[in-house]
Amino acid sequence: MEVETLARWAKLKGIKLLGTGDFTHPTYFAELSARLEPVQDGLFRVKRGERSTLFMLTGEVCNIYHQGGRLRKIHTLIFARETRDVERLNSKLQRYGKLSSDGRPIFTFSVKDLVKMVLDISPSFVLIPAHAWTPWFGLFGANSGFDSLEECFEDEIGNIFAIETGLSSDPPMNWRLSALDRMTLISNSDAHSPSRIGREANVFDCELSYSEICDVLRKKDPKRFLFTIEFFPEEGKYHYDGHRKCNVVFSPAESIQHSKVCPVCKKPLTVGVCHRVEELADREPGVVPDGAIPARNLIPLEEIIGEALGVASSATSVRREYLRIVQTCGSEFEVLLERPLDELSRHIPRTIVEGISAVRAGRVKIIPGHDGVFGKIGILRDEEKDGVSATEQMRIF
Repeated sequence: MEVETLARWAKLKGIKLLGTGDFTHPTYFAELSARLEPVQDGLFRVKRGERSTLFMLTGEVCNIYHQGGRLRKIHTLIFARETRDVERLNSKLQRYGKLSSDGRPIFTFSVKDLVKMVLDISPSFVLIPAHAWTPWFGLFGANSGFDSLEECFEDEIGNIFAIETGLSSDPPMNWRLSALDRMTLISNSDAHSPSRIGREANVFDCELSYSEICDVLRKKDPKRFLFTIEFFPEEGKYHYDGHRKCNVVFSPAESIQHSKVCPVCKKPLTVGVCHRVEELADREPGVVPDGAIPARNLIPLEEIIGEALGVASSATSVRREYLRIVQTCGSEFEVLLERPLDELSRHIPRTIVEGISAVRAGRVKIIPGHDGVFGKIGILRDEEKDGVSATEQMRIF
């Protein structure tokens, strides 16, 4: 996950701007300082290697603390414009936690105090609640989160203008809460390996600069923020309720019928994102609020190839075919979103093109993820879709 490799993979994916991640870690920040050079207003590129990829300085931190009589565990993204701002922030944060122990350091003060501390160092910082719905460490998480932004941030709420929806939710799920109408919803890949970058992404039509990107997010400008690219949220590993050890997967309604208790071991279920949205929502599904940024659900190309070949997406044969396709037909996003199917058919096996077509049309069936287990996706072929309703084509549980 060093920046040179990330830059190469970003080009394969069709990504122009990446977050560095983990700028609070002393060793990694030293590498960033040595390997990146400034290009334009708050953005950087590698000194050696693939230089078309731009980077923004980003990090993620964890706050574990008591508030309102409960233990809270919240992850927050931090964007920075200048390396000197990161140096000042790290100098301050190291008084409160061990930065070298983890890429996502842990602090025992509140998220509200984090916002004040960071913005006192520089008003150019941006703070965004990370994967806001996950049961642990999400702002709205069932196990340690809050019921509202105001409850969490109190008098610092005016400095929060965006949230990260996470892999297990998508914008339509968030649109069900009118309290989030003023928030810009962003989607990031949450990558732990280079091939996973871009599984979620944000699509802009604006000048690539730190100031411009932050302005777009702050103003929730649909002319400059075109859409987000999303997992099918059911594929996320905390979408449904469940208990991994007992192989129990429940919809919110089924979970309520069992009093949120695993019928096998009689321990509490892990309450997932879908259930939590139902608890807090004040709108029915399908409502699109004014000014909402559109979203497009995709499945990563390697998963489509693996489905077509009948092997795991991590197989060597899948990687070999993936590299051949993106080198022949353009970046992964070009292949998934833009290239005409008849053009792809001249270079790609029919079964893979059928898979791309099915994903574009939303013809997928999904066993929802739960309790840390990713969901399982199947792509409906033309011969399979007869007799399947439009709703079932999009979401088969």
